Amino acid sequence: MGASIAQAQSTDPGTQARLDATKRVDSKFIRANGAGKTADWPSYGLDYSEARFSKLDQVNAGNVKQLGLAWTYNLESTRGVEATPLVVDGIMYVTATWSVVHAIDTRTGQKLWTFDPKVDKTKAYKGCCDAVNRGVAMYEGKIFLGAFDGRLIAIDAATGKMVWEKNTVEGQKGNYTITGAPRVIKGKVVIGNSGADFGVRGFVTAYDAKTGAQKWRWFVVPGDPSKPFEDASMAKAAKTWDPSAKYWEHGGGGTAWDSITYDPDLNLMYVGTGNGSPWSHKARSPKGGDNLYLASIVALNPDTGKYVWHYQETPGDNWDYTSTQPMILTDLKIDGKQRKVILHAPKNGFFFVIDRTNGKFISAKNFTEVNWASGYDKNGRPIDIPGARDGSKPRDSIPGPYGGHNWHSMSFNPQTGLAYIPQQNIPLNIMDDKTWKFNEAAPGRPQSGTGWNTAELLNVEQPKSKPSGRLVAWDPIAQKEAWGVEHVGPGSGGTLTTAGNLVFQGTVDGRLVAYNAKTGEKLWDSPVGTGVLAAPVTYMVDGKQYVSVAVGWGGNFGMVQRYTDQQAPGTVYTFAVGGTAKVPDYVQKKVDKLVAGVKYDPAKVQAGTLLYVANCLACHGVPAVDRGGAIPNLAYLDAAYIENLDKFILKGPATDRGMPDFTGKLSMGDIDAIKAFIQGTADAVRPSMAK
Repeated sequence: MGASIAQAQSTDPGTQARLDATKRVDSKFIRANGAGKTADWPSYGLDYSEARFSKLDQVNAGNVKQLGLAWTYNLESTRGVEATPLVVDGIMYVTATWSVVHAIDTRTGQKLWTFDPKVDKTKAYKGCCDAVNRGVAMYEGKIFLGAFDGRLIAIDAATGKMVWEKNTVEGQKGNYTITGAPRVIKGKVVIGNSGADFGVRGFVTAYDAKTGAQKWRWFVVPGDPSKPFEDASMAKAAKTWDPSAKYWEHGGGGTAWDSITYDPDLNLMYVGTGNGSPWSHKARSPKGGDNLYLASIVALNPDTGKYVWHYQETPGDNWDYTSTQPMILTDLKIDGKQRKVILHAPKNGFFFVIDRTNGKFISAKNFTEVNWASGYDKNGRPIDIPGARDGSKPRDSIPGPYGGHNWHSMSFNPQTGLAYIPQQNIPLNIMDDKTWKFNEAAPGRPQSGTGWNTAELLNVEQPKSKPSGRLVAWDPIAQKEAWGVEHVGPGSGGTLTTAGNLVFQGTVDGRLVAYNAKTGEKLWDSPVGTGVLAAPVTYMVDGKQYVSVAVGWGGNFGMVQRYTDQQAPGTVYTFAVGGTAKVPDYVQKKVDKLVAGVKYDPAKVQAGTLLYVANCLACHGVPAVDRGGAIPNLAYLDAAYIENLDKFILKGPATDRGMPDFTGKLSMGDIDAIKAFIQGTADAVRPSMAK
């Protein structure tokens, strides 16, 4: 595939010199920046610890009220923006939807270049959770991009030209994508992938940063046991799987789609692994078993990719409880002894403190409501609540598959001793699908028409819990909440904490907020046009501290729901003390109006419901119940769209924006039934909305 390049707009020799300065970014630079004043933000989590703690304090609790908008930059995207920008010597590198990279001069907010990897948008259905990207890596003058379609691409940081590309999923079966940011460790670019909801086998691969040559690959779960295992770790893992269901035929899962960290002193890299494929433990491994290395933290040797140790946070995962959420490396004094630890708050709702030298369990406590385990024993095994694994009947899963904390970056401030977690609850009721067959599309089987393989039925009964979102300040030594802030709903963005006694977080209702890091007192906020998913960053340019955040609503929950009435393209907002720039005029109000007047046969509503669940639900949400986020809720479209629905889902005009083509998958009769469900649901909801 080709790439579209917009060359540098500035001929200023100073700008070119700063672009060339990226050549000095290597492991030593990243470590020195982290040990020093952290003036730059050269790596995804700022430094190898990924604590997202900046030592900058020019902006602090005393003057944060004076922050004003310095500039904005239009990312020209209409779906979720999840990227953490990198900034070195005043040059920012940030990604937007569809893996497009932007290089920006932070002194002016002007574009230097863009790189579009030309992802085939007709293949958007291969991703579970929007066409997002969480950022790039920088190393020795190159920018490294994991593109949505599975390619790893090296880009010249100064010119925006492609240096090399590798298809990281070539030869593998199933719907793989990449949404996470690569990491560069000792001259190797390390990348995982997504796809466990569809039925794939997860793995992590390292490539030579100079040439793109593959150096090693480590699989997360075992393959076909009738063939030789790749290494001893796979032979060990296979003993924890029941082969009677032929788990290898539906992948097994475990995709490492986000968190990768590195301890240069121990020479260990840590990978957070994903959920089982399918979600249902009984369907995946009928006789039980822990199913290694699902839902685990795994330590690998970065030189060879060899397994060193693991700690499994959710043995026998049965809820889509990935452990891919951000890990933080720090040192804590526990019981009078200094320990090298990993701090982790994965989907399953427990906050873990793990010894990163050997993977030994230290402590775990739930940071949110949970109904699957009452705690962890001294050996680090969860104490299951009776009946929590019973999939024979509908059960509220708390946290649900969205997680008590998802990919949204948490941070840790060593001065306060607190971790700052974007906590959430998105209600979901799940039940085993007893008739599930791999890759079989069937009405009522969630998103099976677009390749999902969960072996679970969703919301057979209405969930009893309520949606919620909070910012939680957590004491990892005492294992308790220090303070918390309520949000209007789930899904607020990642956090940044600073030596200025501040915590920054973007919110679902379209604000960037600064809190006192010790007390949680709100000190400042500013509108940013729409809901925020990504984490802010801070850096110094010419002696002045800036705070930037990439804004753009979408992602898994944000495709179907929102908490603002604003609609705007993806935008980078940058703030500084005394900033006076104006909010961009392209932020517009979005008006919701229920569809009316589409003729339908009420007898077809039930069939339409099941077809909608199998083909439309994950992207468009429940008609008239969800508001629609990055993707429209179909009950709020003009009647002409619903009346002519076949023209939009059969080789329709939106395929170049990610809409699947259902030609050969849905008949005209099926489409009429879906139309009946959309209009029928809108009519049923309308009276309650009028009150």
